[in-house]
Amino acid sequence: MPEFQDRVLKCVDCGAEFVFTAGEQHFFHDKNFKNEPKRCKACKAKRQGSSGSGFTKTETMTTCSQCGRETTVPFKPTQGRPVYCRECFLSRKASSAAVAGNNSR
Repeated sequence: MPEFQDRVLKCVDCGAEFVFTAGEQHFFHDKNFKNEPKRCKACKAKRQGSSGSGFTKTETMTTCSQCGRETTVPFKPTQGRPVYCRECFLSRKASSAAVAGNNSR
């Protein structure tokens, strides 16, 4: 396998230089991508955002049903359903997985 080193490339859209990291090059190699990136992350994101797919990521400010902290969630909450901050969501997920693990014996 080739050895990868960070390389500086020039964005075709804005002309800014950006780093094509060794890790990114390794990923491209593993996926058999033949072309290296042409755009910096900002221009790539801008281009993907205006691709006309109609999909926009929504973020909604809400209050966690468990701890009461203000948080943002990547969806529109449904009336009557609890909404959790990341920490409470992960702790609930972990405790339900532990309960499920104990019930499977």
